[in-house]
Amino acid sequence: MVTTEAHVPTSHGSRYLQQLCKHWAHKLEVAFTPEHGKVKLPDGAVADMRAAADALEVRLTAPDTEILERMKGVVARHLDRFAFREAPLPFEWRDGV
Repeated sequence: MVTTEAHVPTSHGSRYLQQLCKHWAHKLEVAFTPEHGKVKLPDGAVADMRAAADALEVRLTAPDTEILERMKGVVARHLDRFAFREAPLPFEWRDGV
């Protein structure tokens, strides 16, 4: 398994986390609260998100680098849709964390 993390500065992390989880709950296995969300993504990937007052922390885990890179884009694009007033959000991915 490979991992990456991103610190995404925003004062609306909880809102975006909940919107994203509700959106994906129609097709994927999702569990969330206003502060934490976990989504089982396609191809064995998992997104774990935590909302803070000033940021959204995103941790992705995937079986291999190719899937991880693809899921980075999926998560970023979806979050930018919900954060259209702030988009594009700055994702600073730190691989291998």
